[in-house]
Amino acid sequence: MEIQRGYKTELKPNNKQRTLLLKSAGTARWAYNWGLAQKQQARDAGVKSPTAIDLHRQLNAIKSAQVPWMYEVSKCAAQEALRNLDKAFDNFFRKCKLKKQGKFKGKVGYPKPKSKKKGVGSFRLTGSIIVLSDSIQLPRIGTLRLKERDYIPVDAKVLCATVSEEAGKWFVSVQVEEEIVNELPSLPEVVSGNDLGITALATCSGGEVFENPKALRKNLKKLRRLGKRVSRKVKGSKNRKKAVRRLAKLHQRIGNIRKDAIHQCTSYLSKTKTVNVLEDLNVSGMLKNRRLARAIADVGLFEFRRQMVYKSEWYASTLVIANRWFPSTQRCCKCHQTQPMPLGKDVFACESCGNTMPRDLNASENLKQYYTDSLSGIYACGEPSADVADGLRETQLVEAGNEQKSRSPRFSQVS
Repeated sequence: MEIQRGYKTELKPNNKQRTLLLKSAGTARWAYNWGLAQKQQARDAGVKSPTAIDLHRQLNAIKSAQVPWMYEVSKCAAQEALRNLDKAFDNFFRKCKLKKQGKFKGKVGYPKPKSKKKGVGSFRLTGSIIVLSDSIQLPRIGTLRLKERDYIPVDAKVLCATVSEEAGKWFVSVQVEEEIVNELPSLPEVVSGNDLGITALATCSGGEVFENPKALRKNLKKLRRLGKRVSRKVKGSKNRKKAVRRLAKLHQRIGNIRKDAIHQCTSYLSKTKTVNVLEDLNVSGMLKNRRLARAIADVGLFEFRRQMVYKSEWYASTLVIANRWFPSTQRCCKCHQTQPMPLGKDVFACESCGNTMPRDLNASENLKQYYTDSLSGIYACGEPSADVADGLRETQLVEAGNEQKSRSPRFSQVS
């Protein structure tokens, strides 16, 4: 099976190459803002908005007279920036349409001009890109050394390369098209219910527990101290730039720690389990809890699910998303009776059968039973299922104090 995969690694440019990288990023930023201004003028005049191809033709007509410095970098930097602008407007109109239908909540996000104050930015290159074991050759920039050897495949088809700057360091993300062997494992079916949380990143029904690094919480004091140093420096001074650089490096480190933990956990589950069951968590609603918002955001729940989706496809495993209204935490995995479970309790003690076990482990066992009961045509609450269509079953959950509710679909499956 052919897939498109991105490989991101750090560059080691010299001073001349660093200057070319800065010029390319500045060109992409200028082209994006220029294209945005042209679209706004067309909208005010009541004419059709120009596309990326139309804007690129206009830019080529005025390049030699008004912006001759653009010839110092690759034409792809400006061309791809205008394509990004088209995509930004497509996303804006798509969200507007969904909001009118009542299917989208929040801000639709009209495209805004890019500012250098928020970072140098990035640019994308296409065309002749040659990848070697320890270096990469980019158009008009030359051969740049890589900090990691033999990481990017040299025999795969290269589609594009995106160069970005983060905390003073330059990175390249190469998108390639490669063939992967997507074969079903010969091992017997291993079903794993995975409960995500704050104390532990993931608790599996098999007993595996993946610790949450809590990167933000552990570095919060240092983060506040560096933020105060930035606010005390004079705006525009070199000392302020140095303080901003230190703060950016710490933010980058916190993000890298979180990503590394999620990647290790999702890769292990996708490679070793044939079926993984996750909850359909309402992350945006959970973030409205002002006492737990910071801890929930530090986990990266949506990123965990996003990685599980594509890694399940890579490693031929099955991903099942349990219904959001399934009471995995409030339900006993032994007698299937539900009871209130406050946030402060770490141990689940069933009042009916006396079963006592860790809260997260009980939830993961319920998620595992959710999948097995769905295959056998029995709902998690013990009632027989109604009709089955296309592998998706309607859910009829009866919770304490509530009337019978009908939810559809029962679970979503990605295989």
